[in-house]
Amino acid sequence: MTALLTSRYGRWTCGWNWAFLDGGPVGAWCCDEHSIGEAEETAARVAASLLDWRDWLEDMAERFEQLAPLPGADAEERSWHLERAVARLVPTVVDRTQVEYSWDGLCATTLTWFLSSTGLDPEEAEKAVDAAIGGRFKSWVRPSLTLIDAVGEDLAVRLTGRGFYRER
Repeated sequence: MTALLTSRYGRWTCGWNWAFLDGGPVGAWCCDEHSIGEAEETAARVAASLLDWRDWLEDMAERFEQLAPLPGADAEERSWHLERAVARLVPTVVDRTQVEYSWDGLCATTLTWFLSSTGLDPEEAEKAVDAAIGGRFKSWVRPSLTLIDAVGEDLAVRLTGRGFYRER
């Protein structure tokens, strides 16, 4: 199904079946065993899942645009924006995934995508996110706001060298 969707609509469709059960943002798909049935029923589920996925991608694109530092921002401003992005994006992932198994994978992916959207090399973004999270997010466990803030600060320090910023 993924190959068909990708060939027809493009690479963006690849996450259409990343279900809550697997830590993803798609609620319309569970797993092959529970989601595949009669042809019409399965097709409707695939379509609903694809729309779920597209909704996630569009929501993230809007959030990334709102949370990104302005071009030419100094280190202090970038640090503030990075901490703020983590504080906003992690709870969004938590809510969407219902902190199911491996929700932290979507969280790391989302933060990596955010950093990449701001111009950071994707490999560098992934390393920075992995280091900032450092295994502190766990499946089936809702992170505390204190932990989310600590991850945001660690990410900001790693990427900007600035740990503190003036109040805004």
